[in-house]
Amino acid sequence: MQRSSLGTGLRIVTRWIAIALAIFHLVLVAGFLSLSTMEVRIVHLGAVLVLAFLSLPATTGEPRGGERGLRPKVFTGVFLLAAAGAIASGIYLYSRWQDIALSGGLTTDLDTYVGLGIVFLVMLAVALRVGLALMVITLLFLLYPLVSDYLPGILESRPYGIDRLAGYLTNSSDGVYGIPIGVSASYIIMFTIFGAFLGRFGASDFFFRLSGKLTRNTRAASAKTAVIFSTLLGMVSGSAAGNVAVTGTMTIPMMKREGYAPHQAGAIEAVVSTGGQIMPPVMGAAAFIMAEIIGRPYPDIMRAALIPALLFFASIFFIVQLQAVKADMRVTAIEGGDLPFLKILLPGLRFIVPFALLISMMVAGYSPFKASFAALIILLVGCFFFELDDMKGFGAKILDALESGAKAVVPIAIACAAAGIIAGVLALSGLGSKISAIIVAVSAGEPLLALLLTMVVALVLGMGLPTTAAYLILATVVAPGLAKMGVPLLTAHMFVFFFGCISTITPPVALASYVAASIAECDINKTSWTAFFYGITSYILPFMFFFSPALLMDGSVLDIARATLTGFVSVFCIATAVVGWLFRPVSWIERGALALAGLFLLYQSALSDALGAILFVLIATLSFRQGRNTAPAGDRN
Repeated sequence: MQRSSLGTGLRIVTRWIAIALAIFHLVLVAGFLSLSTMEVRIVHLGAVLVLAFLSLPATTGEPRGGERGLRPKVFTGVFLLAAAGAIASGIYLYSRWQDIALSGGLTTDLDTYVGLGIVFLVMLAVALRVGLALMVITLLFLLYPLVSDYLPGILESRPYGIDRLAGYLTNSSDGVYGIPIGVSASYIIMFTIFGAFLGRFGASDFFFRLSGKLTRNTRAASAKTAVIFSTLLGMVSGSAAGNVAVTGTMTIPMMKREGYAPHQAGAIEAVVSTGGQIMPPVMGAAAFIMAEIIGRPYPDIMRAALIPALLFFASIFFIVQLQAVKADMRVTAIEGGDLPFLKILLPGLRFIVPFALLISMMVAGYSPFKASFAALIILLVGCFFFELDDMKGFGAKILDALESGAKAVVPIAIACAAAGIIAGVLALSGLGSKISAIIVAVSAGEPLLALLLTMVVALVLGMGLPTTAAYLILATVVAPGLAKMGVPLLTAHMFVFFFGCISTITPPVALASYVAASIAECDINKTSWTAFFYGITSYILPFMFFFSPALLMDGSVLDIARATLTGFVSVFCIATAVVGWLFRPVSWIERGALALAGLFLLYQSALSDALGAILFVLIATLSFRQGRNTAPAGDRN
C-alpha cells in the first residue's frame, strides 16, 4: 500500500515537472522570459535529469518509446537521491556559472566536486534511459584524457587531471552544456511538444485515413499507406523504433492481411519509419543539430535532404509494388478509404494548416523553434473550434500533450548531454584531430576508401543508439576526418547523418526491425535482414553525395534535374534487383546487371548515365517480351 502511494505520488510529481518544463520553454520562445543561453541549458538538463530518475521506479521494465534501454528494478531511494542531486547541482551551477565565466574559468574544489557529480548523473541517466551502448562509448572517451600518456603511437597525448576534465566538461560551453544540449533545449523540445499535441488531438488517425484514401483501390495499398503514414509521423517523432511502435500496430496487421509475409510487413514498416527522419521539413531531431554544428541555416539542410529523401521513399514504393505484383496480391480496401475525400480532409485542416505554416516559415528563414511555436498556436486555435462542445476535455488534452512532449525529450536530451561529454573530450585532448588523421592515413588519401571506413565506423557506433545520439557521436568523431580530406562539410555531415539513421535497420543490432518483428510476430533476424535489403538504396545514396553533388542540390538547375531523373530510374533498377521481378522473375545475373545499372545511373556522369540506361533498357525489353504471357509466380520469399 505504501509503495503504491509512493508510486502514485511520483507519477503526479513527474507529471507536473514535465508540464512546467514544457511551459518554461514555450514561455521562452514566446519572449515572455529572457535568460542567457547557459541558464536555459542548465535548467533544461536539470529538469530532464529529474524526470529521468523520478519516472524510473514506476516503470515495469519495458522499453519506452521503442528505444532500448536498461530498466532495472532497484530501490526507489536511489533514484530519489539521484533526482535530489540533479536539483542541487543544477541550482549550484546556475548560481556559479557567471562568476566562473567572468573570472576566466577559475574554479574551486567545490566546483570540481559538483562537476564530477553532474558527469556521474549524466552517465547514470544514459545507462538507464538511453542504453548501455552509449554509456560505454561515453565512458571510453571520458577515460582517454586520464590514461592517454600510457597509450601507444598517435593516441599518446598529454594527460589531464580529473579536476581539469570535470571543470572543462561542466563549466564551459564545450562539454555537457555545449551545442548538443543547446539544440535539445531550443529546437528539439519544441518539436517533441508539437508532435505530442498532434498525437493527442488525433493527427495520427487523420494521417492514417488520408494515407488510406490516397492509396485506395491500388495494389499493395496497405504497404503504401504504411509508407505515407509512417513518413508523416516519423519526420516529427525523431525515433525510428518509436515510430514503428506507434504506426506499426495499425499498418503491419493490414499488410499481413493483404498478403505480405509477416517478416516482409515488419521490414517494410521498419524501413519507412526510419526514412521519416530524413524527410523534410522536420527530419526528426538530428538535422537541427547538424545546422548548428556546420553553421548553415536549417532551410539549407532541408533542401539538401529533399532529393535523397524522395529517392529513398520512391525506392520503398517500388519495392512494395513489385513485391505485390510478384506475389500476385489483389487490390484490397483500406479502412476509411471509402469515405468521401472532403469528409476526411475538412476535419484534418486543423493539422494540415499548422504543417503548411511550419514548412513555409522555415523556408522563409524563420528559426525552427519560432516556426514550431507558431504552428503549435495555429494547431491549438483550430482544435479549440473543433472541440467547443468539450472544453474540459480540451484542457485535459493540452496538459497531457505538454507532459508527453516534455517526457519525450528526456532520452534525446540525455543523449545530447552524453554527446557533449564526447565533444568536450575531443576538444580538450585533441583526440578528434587524431581520429581524423587515422582515417586519412588508413585511406591513403583516397576519398572512396575514406567513405567506406567512415560508413563502417558509423554503422558500428550507431548500433543500438537512437538516431540523434548516433549522429551526435558521428558528427564529432568521424565527420571532421572526411572534411579534412576535402569532402564538403555539408556532404560529410549528410553522409554520417544517413548512416546514423539507417543503423536502426542494420543487423545485427537493428532496433526498428526488432520492434517491427515483435508486432509482426515473426523471426527478428529474418525481419532485420529483409529490412536491410529493402533499404539497400539508403546505403548507396550517401556515397553519391560526394560523387554526384547535384543530389544535394549542389549544381546547376540542369545538373539537379538530370540527377533527379536518373536517380528515380536508378532506384527503380535497384528495387527490381532486390525483389527479383521485372514483368517476370529475373535471374541472379539479371539482378546483378540491374543493380549495376542503378549504380551507373546514380553516378553523375554522362558516360555512366548512358551505360546504366543501356543496361536497364536491354533487361527491361527482354523481360517484357518474355513476361507478357507469364503469370506472376506467387513467390513471396
